Amino acid sequence: MAVNRTKALGCAVLSFLWLAHPAGAADAVSPVTPDLKPVVTEQGWTFSVAPYFWAAGMSGEVAQFGLPPIDVDANFGDVLKNLDFAAMAVAEARYGRYSIFGDLQYVKISGESGTPRGVVATSVELSSKTFSGLVGAGYSIFQSDAGRLDFVGAMRVWSVNTDLDFHGGVLDGVSGSDGGTWVDGLVGVRASYSLTPEVYVTGWGMVGAGAANVDWDVAAALGYRFHERFSAVAGYRALGVNYRSDGFVFDVVQQGPIMGLVMRF
Repeated sequence: MAVNRTKALGCAVLSFLWLAHPAGAADAVSPVTPDLKPVVTEQGWTFSVAPYFWAAGMSGEVAQFGLPPIDVDANFGDVLKNLDFAAMAVAEARYGRYSIFGDLQYVKISGESGTPRGVVATSVELSSKTFSGLVGAGYSIFQSDAGRLDFVGAMRVWSVNTDLDFHGGVLDGVSGSDGGTWVDGLVGVRASYSLTPEVYVTGWGMVGAGAANVDWDVAAALGYRFHERFSAVAGYRALGVNYRSDGFVFDVVQQGPIMGLVMRF
């Protein structure tokens, strides 16, 4: 009976954790940094950096600690209640038709919950850290004064780790950790087009696999250049990954509005 109660408690704990988990809400603006002016052929290197905010919810299936997979369906409000820290930014360097870019996301969430009777434990503390890092390169297969279309290839590293600590009761002082780290390769396109000297649209789409069965990322956004070196961008992004290994399951789709500030120099 104690074993069954412990498994039930573990399932409840994992449900709480993954309902709060943005998984990199994360994998913001995206690995694409929009241009700050109509595209022209420039001499030498140009650089841009964009910190961003992604209000992503999550749905899918997850499993850890040897427990059966559970379904999750959390909106951004659920995630925000348990968010401790999040940092997201993209950067790009371009030389003529060639470009290299990166997208880094780190998110930490935690929570504590009491148990029904306080026998197995009086409370359970959860902490989850997710890192997603993407590095890629691109080449413009079409380029004009108004916009460009790039073909891109990239590698994305995922790292998801969860810590579980029991306080009080039979399991007082017991703790555990589970997680996974893997790498995927992706290919796709990204594009930008200026509607006016100040307003532009941008979008990207990538798909791939590796350690994960599938890894994909798509988005569309509208940007506004309010300064020669600064612009604001807002749109919608969806990212999905399906990774399974030795009982660890991370098969989720994250999606939601995205906002960023692009700084070019």
